[in-house]
Amino acid sequence: MKKVIIYSTPTCHFCHLAKDYFNENKIVFEEKNVLTDLDARQEMMSKSGQMGVPVIDIEGKIIVGFDQQTIDSELGI
Repeated sequence: MKKVIIYSTPTCHFCHLAKDYFNENKIVFEEKNVLTDLDARQEMMSKSGQMGVPVIDIEGKIIVGFDQQTIDSELGI
């Protein structure tokens, strides 16, 4: 299983969609709340160059937003 990290905030609709999708498909992921974790926010910005969430890191492949097709492709679903 590939390592999946999602950088998110509690109020982000697309973050919830992505996490629900991961849970429904039994994809194990690590969640980093960039609203309260300043180190995670800096890490996300340095990886993606973005302030918007979600940012999804799949084994170093950075996906900005909930792009199901790219997620599926990266995870081999």
